[in-house]
Amino acid sequence: MKLEARHPHGLSDKDYDKIFTKNKPIIFAFHGYPNVIHELTYTRENRDLHVRGYIEEGTITTPFDMRVQNKIDRYHLVLDVLNYVPKLKNETKLKEYCNKMLEKHHKYIRENGKEIKEVSSWKWKN
Repeated sequence: MKLEARHPHGLSDKDYDKIFTKNKPIIFAFHGYPNVIHELTYTRENRDLHVRGYIEEGTITTPFDMRVQNKIDRYHLVLDVLNYVPKLKNETKLKEYCNKMLEKHHKYIRENGKEIKEVSSWKWKN
């Protein structure tokens, strides 16, 4: 409810704008229905809000594939940044890489029923 301006615990417009800005794209990955975030923020000044969240597909699959289907995986979020941040719109190499990985994932998950190695073997680097 922090996003809702009128809620007693909601952020003031000033505090909200400090976090999300008034004039830059906001890409919001939400593990729920996107309309919930839109409903909580519709009175805010920054309308450049792009919410990715649950898309009902009626399927059971792997955790990463569920993220891909809901477009909240690492590749879709990077593509959103590249599409919505004006100075990054011409970044074609990274767009091509993300799309290639999504295609690879799509094919591999359907043939093998498990994650691609780029996902299953990924580790944080120090």
